[in-house]
Amino acid sequence: MAQYTKHPVSAPPTAPERESTGHLLLRGYVILVLVIAFAHSAVYNLLGQTGAALTLVVFTLATAAIGVPMLARNRPQPFRWRRLPWAALGYTALALLSIVWSQWRGPTLITWFLLAAITVNGLFIAHVLTWHEIVRALSSAFKWILGLSLAIELWVSLVLHGPLLPNFATLPDGKIDPQWYWVRDNLFDGGRIQGIVGNANLLAMISLFALITFGVLFAARARWRTTLALWMLLAVYFLFRTSSATALACAAAVVVTLAVALLMRHARTPGARTRIYVVAIGGTVLAVAAVWLLRGPLLALLGRDVDLTGRSDLIWAKVLQRAGEHPIIGNGFSSPWVPTDPAFDHWITDHGITVFHAHNMWLDVLLQLGALGVVVMAVAYGSLLWRSWFFAVDRPRWDLDAARPYSPLTLLPSLFTVTLLVQGLSESTPIMLWGWLLLVLLSFKLKSVPLVGVGERDLVFERGARQRRVP
Repeated sequence: MAQYTKHPVSAPPTAPERESTGHLLLRGYVILVLVIAFAHSAVYNLLGQTGAALTLVVFTLATAAIGVPMLARNRPQPFRWRRLPWAALGYTALALLSIVWSQWRGPTLITWFLLAAITVNGLFIAHVLTWHEIVRALSSAFKWILGLSLAIELWVSLVLHGPLLPNFATLPDGKIDPQWYWVRDNLFDGGRIQGIVGNANLLAMISLFALITFGVLFAARARWRTTLALWMLLAVYFLFRTSSATALACAAAVVVTLAVALLMRHARTPGARTRIYVVAIGGTVLAVAAVWLLRGPLLALLGRDVDLTGRSDLIWAKVLQRAGEHPIIGNGFSSPWVPTDPAFDHWITDHGITVFHAHNMWLDVLLQLGALGVVVMAVAYGSLLWRSWFFAVDRPRWDLDAARPYSPLTLLPSLFTVTLLVQGLSESTPIMLWGWLLLVLLSFKLKSVPLVGVGERDLVFERGARQRRVP
């Protein structure tokens, strides 16, 4: 018998949509890949050269095993072949082609497989995760690295009571150069700390990337903001305890870039944007000129000399001399240099240790792939900088609605790119390992999905970010 009711007829309430177990495992795997990439030196210090190489091979094979079936089934979405980062892939192809004229064919072949493995993982991450998931995966990876860095520093200082050598080797009776230590036991004596990665400069850069990522999530009103604030404090602590001049210069560039981007977001007219550009570019030129003229006193405050700790007089001069032998196509790809190869063994040494890169990404590319490689690399980074900048400052728009709010997450690619470019003036990391991973990942993601939440998988609910669903 029919009954009357005052309640509307509607579907019964259901639980919110949640991610599948498989996708949660996929995100966990990506976090592990990011930890291995950013803390690869920790894997090297723990397992040695052979163990580190096998680890990279295993993870690359695992990525292929996971990614190929997903491509065959168009999961989680069709692969955007036309949106591939062609400049970065062109550089990878040129690096392989250089084996024809390479002056060190063994290192070329070995390091090209490293470059190819990083490229595959970068494309994989950009394809399977959304923008929100990528930022959260980076955040989780940085938390693991910073947490393990604090743990090993505390263990060395409170339990071991002395420095730690790679592979937990026994300390010799005689005095050795501190450059050989994995952790120097400087946590409580005011010296530079190295963390799990075993390198103060590397830990400083990871801390800066972590600070950017945590800050973006904090601004996006992610859950557990108090915990995020504590992680940000730890990143700031590591950033200053590592005393890295390069990282501090990158941090200054990030602050300027962030300020300009926020001003651009608030500009009402094209004329206002033009004035911001003029002031920002002019101010940057004046600031760079002032830093260059005062580089002596500024570097002295950081405990560095005018030649940037031997870079200009020792490393760059020799690199330019060898690059001049084959200025157009270079001497052959090798990033990093293989210290055991006769071409590099004791060619350039620092504290008795063979240097494995040019400490300047552009000089390194010039040495390896000549002017042709420099042009390709400039196109790769130039296109990434261009896309990431307008991804950050242009209001999200895909229809007639021109009043949608900005997402804090869109600031991350431009801040990361500026950091890599500034770091590339004194380091070669932006063209290898995690630097190359970020270039490939961000370039592919920006080309294939230029709007946060639009063109990605239609997720009703993304845990960790409070936002309304985009229709």
